[in-house]
Amino acid sequence: MAHSKVILKVLFSLCVWSFVIIGLFKMHGTNLVPQEYQQVPLNGRILLQKDMRYAETTSTTTDHFDPSEILVDNRTAMDDDQLVRDVESRIPSLPIAYWSKNKNFLQQKSSTCAKYPSIFELEFNNIYWQTLRTSNGTFQLFGAYYDIRRTSLLGPTVRILGMIDRIEPKVKTFCQFWFDGQKEPFIVKTFEYKYIWYNKWGNYKQGIYQPYLIACQIPKPFHGVVPSSVSMVEKECDTATNNLRVIYNRPPDDQKKGFAVCVKGLDFLYDDLSVRLIEWIEMLNILGADKIYFYNLQVHPNITKVLNHYEQEGKVQVIPLTLPGGQPNVPGFQHLYLTKKTNHKRQNEVIPYNDCLYKNLYLYDYIALLDIDEVIMPKGGAVLWSELMDKVRPESRKIKPDGFHSYNFRNVYFLDDQQHEHGWHKDIPKYMHMLQHVHRAKNYTKPNQYVKCFHDPERVLTLHNHFPLSCLGGVCKSYPVDTQDAQLQHYRADCVKTLKKSCEEYREHSVEDKTIWKYKDELIRRTIKALDTLGFFRRQGLNAAASSSSGSGSSSSGLGNGGATTHSTER
Repeated sequence: MAHSKVILKVLFSLCVWSFVIIGLFKMHGTNLVPQEYQQVPLNGRILLQKDMRYAETTSTTTDHFDPSEILVDNRTAMDDDQLVRDVESRIPSLPIAYWSKNKNFLQQKSSTCAKYPSIFELEFNNIYWQTLRTSNGTFQLFGAYYDIRRTSLLGPTVRILGMIDRIEPKVKTFCQFWFDGQKEPFIVKTFEYKYIWYNKWGNYKQGIYQPYLIACQIPKPFHGVVPSSVSMVEKECDTATNNLRVIYNRPPDDQKKGFAVCVKGLDFLYDDLSVRLIEWIEMLNILGADKIYFYNLQVHPNITKVLNHYEQEGKVQVIPLTLPGGQPNVPGFQHLYLTKKTNHKRQNEVIPYNDCLYKNLYLYDYIALLDIDEVIMPKGGAVLWSELMDKVRPESRKIKPDGFHSYNFRNVYFLDDQQHEHGWHKDIPKYMHMLQHVHRAKNYTKPNQYVKCFHDPERVLTLHNHFPLSCLGGVCKSYPVDTQDAQLQHYRADCVKTLKKSCEEYREHSVEDKTIWKYKDELIRRTIKALDTLGFFRRQGLNAAASSSSGSGSSSSGLGNGGATTHSTER
């Protein structure tokens, strides 16, 4: 019994001294966490704040805030005009401004059978689509565009982009054109349904939504006048369930810019490719991309943060996108669907590509369709895309004096493991994927396979990922740019599935290619500036400068592993 009391006294004494020691540490501000653990980078999947003030421990006292002040949005309610502008920015295809301005006039009785459809009576589908139901198929319409290109044999035309759940649609339809100041529509027969797909690629089945470009010619009395909107109907006198604003974007001074880049629907809900995306955007800006148009399905919050930053700078535009019809749009489920239903994914990608083309018909000399793991890289003496095309275009006219519809660049793989075998370059931040990966396959993929193009928007009619599918003035002609002048640098973890056999050869036979290093200093400077602005570097304390050095491969930033696996979206 006495022995037990002694043990209890010893244990009690130890407990008391333990509390005393802990209290002393707390009083002197000593951190009990070892230094090496304090510098562990932040989880790459956590949305990084611009500073760390939100990471402070929440206090229940009134030392850090005034309980009488509540921060809420105290803006006054929008009036109708403000609301119209807001809706128009969210759904560019909806002619809400025209309807709001003319609704009283348009509601007056007219002598024709068709009346202007109220925007409240339209049938919307998955936010951005409008529906036409016919006796033989359902149309999901995405956008309408004014086409007055000189090379078009149809003359002034409105082209409507959408999907129809029929192959070779037989149903006859009409376009109701609504012109400003006219309370009656001018009605014309639909001229054609242009299929934006090859049946040999698959999914050539009734009941599956297929991509189409629909043409309606503008009648001669209205040549030179842009319709305010257009509706599609099966019978001339039907009150339409759709009404699309006719888009006609033209520069105020009629001076085109050089290059636009279009990126298909981003599907990176679970993959934080934000740092890779910053490097890619900055690289394209250096090369001469005037603007990058991103179509957005579902992305990681860090990617959203990056896109918002560049959109505020005017370097990119982000267009929200959904899948039409009964296809899933729930986050996660949509990603699973697109992963497993590859042909459905490819057919849906055609819509943003062609929407981007037609919104920018008159704004740029060239339009490129690129994935975020691809760069059209000038070689030889050219540094900018404009310098490259100043050399290529005259050479191409020696073969075809009236010019080509597009200019294509051979694909070559920069595979992840090719660089990992050679180690990292210490004078380049490890997280800069493209600058670090300078070993590529010795051989290019075959001519006309997996190429990407600069398209001439004055001459192409419909676009696919790699080539134009149809062109104005006859069969599409694409000029193959010599690999001595430029190449498509493709950064991937692996080859596309259809090249599995060739991929081993690409891995076994590699060469060093430091072409991208001519932009190294500028690209590092721009990328670090963007990362710092966005708060991606791990801070030592709340207000300390970024601890990582741009000249070290072993950064202590919160950027995660610089050798992250490439996530490809290539066909």
